[in-house]
Amino acid sequence: MEIQKEIQIICGTLRIQNLSNFLKAVNSIASENEVIIQGLNADLFAGERHLHFAVGKALRAINAGRNIAKNPGIEIMRYAAGERQIDRSFSIGLCDGKNNAVFVLLGEMDHLILASSAIRKLIEEKPCSELLAYSDSKKKGILSLFEITNAEIEASGKESIPELVIERVALADFL
Repeated sequence: MEIQKEIQIICGTLRIQNLSNFLKAVNSIASENEVIIQGLNADLFAGERHLHFAVGKALRAINAGRNIAKNPGIEIMRYAAGERQIDRSFSIGLCDGKNNAVFVLLGEMDHLILASSAIRKLIEEKPCSELLAYSDSKKKGILSLFEITNAEIEASGKESIPELVIERVALADFL
């Protein structure tokens, strides 16, 4: 299954009252506009490079027929979480309550325009550079999700945490 589509990234904040209903609404936008939409928790990203690296790895895996998830959005989520196991990758997804979110949209440009407009109505848009940037406030969640140990941090320095996350994404095919 070769995916040759445009990619659009939208970031923002939103409050989700009922995750199941919200995901149904997003899936409805996706199917009506013939695009793929994957929402992710921006608070668990260690920078824009993390997102771009994960999306690139997922699309290359799909194009090479090495994808584990049948759904391209789930494959993106899997790589973003640095996970081989699909069920464990949902930990980087959206949740009930307040979310700093990043939405990855894949599709033909004319379809993306309509879908992104609908997504923008659901969120308060913020710059991705702001929401995805690594900060100390994200440290605890990121260390937990990516199972980064104190020994790794002591060996490489706390400033290398984003690089350790990229390493986990790179190794998602093997762990």
